[in-house]
Amino acid sequence: MTDPIELYYWPTPNGWKVSIALEEMGLPYTVNLINIGKGDQFAPDFLKLAPNNRMPAILDPNGPDNAPISLFESGAILMYLARKTGLFYGYTERDRINVEQWLMWQMGGVGPMAGQAHHFLKYAPHMDPPQDLPYAKDRYRAEVARLYGVLDRKLAETEFVAGDFFSIADMATWPWAHLWEGQQQQLDDKPHLERWLKKVGARPAVQAGQSLNIELRGDHRSKQAQDALFKRK
Repeated sequence: MTDPIELYYWPTPNGWKVSIALEEMGLPYTVNLINIGKGDQFAPDFLKLAPNNRMPAILDPNGPDNAPISLFESGAILMYLARKTGLFYGYTERDRINVEQWLMWQMGGVGPMAGQAHHFLKYAPHMDPPQDLPYAKDRYRAEVARLYGVLDRKLAETEFVAGDFFSIADMATWPWAHLWEGQQQQLDDKPHLERWLKKVGARPAVQAGQSLNIELRGDHRSKQAQDALFKRK
């Protein structure tokens, strides 16, 4: 019997990428909660797995050559799990190249920019002292809108992000994009994005991965949470 993968997780968009992948791939896993509002990401044992003090991370007891392996960075984890299972990476080398370029687009664009939008629109105005910065709010709100426009135009051509097949590029992008309202975006002019959000969100494994420990999700506006999230090195 295969030992379960250990998932180090908190219910955030980056955490959902991996919980969704594990559910979609049917891999057994156990959950180790990393409460980012309390600073668990700075614990020495966790830093051994994730030296950048960010979750998610995984520990696979059955890694290459049947030896344990740990990984951090959600994109790297998705690629590893897709190679391990042979799932959700397309069917040809051209497919895999396309999956990888859209996965990198998410990792370098949608995730960071949507994260900054969340920060400056939702959290910074409540910091002590308040940081209500119109330029930053406008900058990241506009950049997220631009990125979602790119995605809408791509989805006008294909059913899913990297082509006409569901892939890890969708698993990486959907957790951030489905929070479009909190990023002060609109879908009226993005019908293909709206269609894709509904289609992916209706998948049972996506619902299971996104709902994992969802009751623990908070808005992180307390001083303790903000000290842990935004002020520590």
